[in-house]
Amino acid sequence: MEKRILIIDDEENMRHMMTALLSESGFIVDAVADGVKGLQKIEEAPYDFIFCDIRMPNMDGIEFLREMRQNGSWNSVPVVMITTEGSQAKVLEALQAGASGYVRKPFTADQIKEKLASLI
Repeated sequence: MEKRILIIDDEENMRHMMTALLSESGFIVDAVADGVKGLQKIEEAPYDFIFCDIRMPNMDGIEFLREMRQNGSWNSVPVVMITTEGSQAKVLEALQAGASGYVRKPFTADQIKEKLASLI
């Protein structure tokens, strides 16, 4: 069975680039622009992995993660935060909220694939 990945990022170019990269690698990929839409998506279908930006409008990545982790059925889904954050405090906050790891922008395709391989 193919693995499903959700990308949550407010930057349209980032969503397109990651969707193309992951689709080429054989994953089923959905992408949305904020945490509110991310919560809607995970209620509609199960995902095997989530990449989530930290800074977004409406609901940021850390808020999304906290909301998601409150539902026991989603606790085992790995969530990797994508960040431009220079602050280690935000990364630490995300990890404490239940993130499985993080990747800093700009990143390479290999970094994304390595992070996936280590967590799926």
